[in-house]
Amino acid sequence: MQSNTVLNYILNVVKSMPSDWLKLTTHRLDIYNEELAKTEFLEQFENLFNTNNFQTNTLSELPTAYDYIRLGHPLSSVLEWALGKVYNTNPTNVISFSSKSTPILAVLRKNLLANKNTRIVYTNQLPNCFDVDAVRKVYNYNFEVIKINNIEELSEFDGTTVFVSEKENICDFSLSPKVDFYINTQSTLGSILLVNGTDNESYVSEIQHVRRRETIAMTPSNTVIALQQLTGQPTKKPTFNTANNKAKVLNSIKEITKSNSKAVVGSSGLSIQYAIVMGLIDHALEKYPGKAIKIVVPPNCYGGTNDQARRIAACIENVEVIDLPVDGGNNMVQSVDVVLNKIAEEDAVPFIIAEIPTNPRVEVPNLLKLKEVLSATRTTPSENKAIEPVFILDQTFCPNVNFLGQNEILSSVKTIAYVSGSKFPSGGKCTAGFAVANKKAANLMDAIEKHIQLCNNEATELQLEILAEQLPSMVQRIDDAYKNTRAFVNYIEEVLPTAKINFVSEELAAQGFTPSVFSLDLPTKGNTDEERETYKRALNLKLINLMISEIPNESKYCVSYGQLKGCYWTIPATSTQGTTKEGDKDYIARVAISPDLDLELHKKVFLDFVKSI
Repeated sequence: MQSNTVLNYILNVVKSMPSDWLKLTTHRLDIYNEELAKTEFLEQFENLFNTNNFQTNTLSELPTAYDYIRLGHPLSSVLEWALGKVYNTNPTNVISFSSKSTPILAVLRKNLLANKNTRIVYTNQLPNCFDVDAVRKVYNYNFEVIKINNIEELSEFDGTTVFVSEKENICDFSLSPKVDFYINTQSTLGSILLVNGTDNESYVSEIQHVRRRETIAMTPSNTVIALQQLTGQPTKKPTFNTANNKAKVLNSIKEITKSNSKAVVGSSGLSIQYAIVMGLIDHALEKYPGKAIKIVVPPNCYGGTNDQARRIAACIENVEVIDLPVDGGNNMVQSVDVVLNKIAEEDAVPFIIAEIPTNPRVEVPNLLKLKEVLSATRTTPSENKAIEPVFILDQTFCPNVNFLGQNEILSSVKTIAYVSGSKFPSGGKCTAGFAVANKKAANLMDAIEKHIQLCNNEATELQLEILAEQLPSMVQRIDDAYKNTRAFVNYIEEVLPTAKINFVSEELAAQGFTPSVFSLDLPTKGNTDEERETYKRALNLKLINLMISEIPNESKYCVSYGQLKGCYWTIPATSTQGTTKEGDKDYIARVAISPDLDLELHKKVFLDFVKSI
């Protein structure tokens, strides 16, 4: 009876859900408490279920579920809640993925660190993307694979049993105490992992973190289909002209980046970054066997980048993360030189991940000098030539800048560039991103493609359709957004000259660096450093709250950038730098401007703020 009540309610929710649940990569960030992001949505949703309330306006008032659509979103949360009810388990024990192989990797990672045995069992076949040999060799995961006819023939096992099953109805589970983790896969939807038994609930947070850092949750459009399957409704899967869309996307990427290399299009920026690093590690294991691998990362860069690199190093014995101080008084060029000299002394393999411009300080290094230090010939203690670095460039803030073309600034450096697609490439309509290489690094793209496929993290058909639609206008949107940003920055400098603004100079803009994001260090006061810092943090929040309350249709409290409309405000220390070490966090306001907003109204409200302080 409870199951039927749940399914009837879900059926009504799917019919009356807010359109934003399907269309936005972020939902109601004006109702977002990061500390409660994993629980608050479902607590309030359960209250609506108890009163059989599925009105669209009520559903739209629910707070944000998780973050972006990597860790989860309203529809994936509803799916997981409903399956928890149907199978009499905690909703947190049900975790959906856009990828078919990543949930397997998530369990393997946990067991590697816990030194616990794993067996992967299946009846028909494992996902084609799951490369058993590469997972053992490159990811360093230990496991055995067993084909069975049915669950009942499983013997006792000292360790974890993962049962992987391809299902047309992805919500169909037949539970047995002999299995610890069920993973149902479906060719176009992704997968759903069900944690079986209270003894295994300690895995939940770490599996969710894999989803957050290396892949994404099942996408909203695919989750709707899964919910229709769950409720026994006819499903009508959309049709896509995928071959045509992919050709358009690849052509746009080539035109924008001036790169002739193979391009890889992934389900999110972090999916792309994970494939890049794992692909480069795979290549290094083949070409430089036995040598240490060093991933060089700015300590205050985007938290996902920082965290992901350290998570990889924790799993692979000869991989280590080295900090690269890049902004806030540190010189990226000097830091790169120091770090590469040190790595040469250890005869190790260097990979450098850096953002240009940096986030959140929006700084661009001296590119000629950066090219010189990256290209410099170094020697090992045995007088051999040191291994050349691979420069992994996150150019999300300026995806229009040509770094990779022949005779361009980084053409002599092995460079791979990638862009988060939730920003300018899609205008905030999806999370898919892409990566390309210059001529010198083009041979590395095969290894990167291998790992985007192994993790089953390629862009979905809908994501490709969105990118095909949005990429052709990207360069013009960047130009329009920059003009709005420059005008707003100039106005702030005029009415609040004591504020410190981090933004590109007119000279850098003339060179093509036209970001539409800036950081604002507000003036402060107090007798001690602590008093001044406390005052400034309160002032940040006062400004942001004023903007989003006075201009609710345009100003949002959101970490994103590159959207089609509006203005986005955040404090990096409490959003994008969530996993960054406290001493490296930036308690400043970061502002992102779109090509379409009411600039005069934003100026007026900002002036009201200035008058209030």
